[in-house]
Amino acid sequence: MRSIMAVAVNTIRQILRLKIAVIFIVLLAVLLPVMGLTMTGDGTIKGRLQTFISYGLSLASLLLCLLTIIISVYTVTSDISGRQIYTVVTKPVRRYQILVGKFLGIIILDFVLLIIFTGAIYAITIMTPKIAGVSDEEKTLLKNEFFTARQGLKPEPVDVSKDVQQTFQSLVQKGQIKPEQLQDEQSRRQIIDDITRSKELASRSAAPGQILNWQFKNIKIKSTDPNTVLFIRFKYEVSVKPADMMVNSLWEIGDDRDIKLGQVPKTKIYQLSRRDRIQAFHEIAIPADAVPADGYLAIGFINPPQLNDTVVIFPPDGLEVLYKADSFSANFARSVLLLFLQLIFLCCLGICTASFLSMPTALLCCLIVFATATVSSFIFESFDTLSSGTELFYRFTIKPLLHILPQFDLMNPNEFLVPSKLLSWSALGWIVFIVVCVKSLLLFLLGILLFSFREIAKIIV
Repeated sequence: MRSIMAVAVNTIRQILRLKIAVIFIVLLAVLLPVMGLTMTGDGTIKGRLQTFISYGLSLASLLLCLLTIIISVYTVTSDISGRQIYTVVTKPVRRYQILVGKFLGIIILDFVLLIIFTGAIYAITIMTPKIAGVSDEEKTLLKNEFFTARQGLKPEPVDVSKDVQQTFQSLVQKGQIKPEQLQDEQSRRQIIDDITRSKELASRSAAPGQILNWQFKNIKIKSTDPNTVLFIRFKYEVSVKPADMMVNSLWEIGDDRDIKLGQVPKTKIYQLSRRDRIQAFHEIAIPADAVPADGYLAIGFINPPQLNDTVVIFPPDGLEVLYKADSFSANFARSVLLLFLQLIFLCCLGICTASFLSMPTALLCCLIVFATATVSSFIFESFDTLSSGTELFYRFTIKPLLHILPQFDLMNPNEFLVPSKLLSWSALGWIVFIVVCVKSLLLFLLGILLFSFREIAKIIV
């Protein structure tokens, strides 16, 4: 253990002597306060804080990820190319101890820098409302919509399988599907997929005068504060865009089960009309007394025919119920851990590639992996639309390789902090297991194996 810690301390000293490390640290130290003073967002205090925390964490994440890649590759390859490693391997220090020591040194430095800069982001975020002198009304809004951690519930997808089969059989009986299409499995599957997408879209669409209904269960509101609110977060598209990009709507929110039985509802039903911009998320604040003790909530959306002349379409992620489940500080701490997990993976990746490649090649490989992991969800969605022949090649070659990489875009803390959505301990624990205990550990063990068999120097006679 003493040998490992000696290597770790020496690695930290080696990194601090690098000019590029100093540049990255100075950039973060200068830019974060400047961003806190200059970010305005949409002009509201909430928009200002959302913009700052989004750009601030993105900047800190990007620079620390790049710094981790550079120093993890450099600290291994420079020791070999500069022959400093000769003085180490001749001592009673095993090769795996060298890599473990370098890993610890890099991770300790990463952790310290991450705590410093995310701590600065947290402090600026907390102090901004006080410095700006916001009103009591704005403070209440921030408490309910930003300085919180809200659990999100989405409606269960509508089962359209029966409608799809009925429509398919109807098309067959009417002769609109040719016999050769029925015999070709690919054509048959394509037709069923097209019908399924059409039915799913119809279940999320409301023509003028039409009503959409959603039911939510197990909404667990823990707070006993009578002023507690929950939020309906929504976004919609339209079939024909209005000139002003605005759509009118009528909403009915509450427990409608008694109404369906012809009885007086035991809890209040909230009805409201709105006018919102399309293609943007909006939130409706509703008092928590709309939810009965068993956690049931019904939401009705009406497309008013006298006000709209277009079909309103909710995307798959276009409706969600949000309610407070934890504090902003705890959610922020868990979100910072997501960034730390990315740094752990990149450190293992850099050490692994540097264990058998030269510095330029190792850096290139790490940057390619980092870029791919950052947009992995987009890559998956893009390849899902391939033709059958290309899709088969992708399924057995590229797709398995992509699954090896962590999906950094799904580990983005902004996905939780900006909309104030809860990152639960269970979700974080699963990410830790996959990213650290499986993927990072396998990479690091591979690096140790390759480095153990690497020829450090040749004996010339």
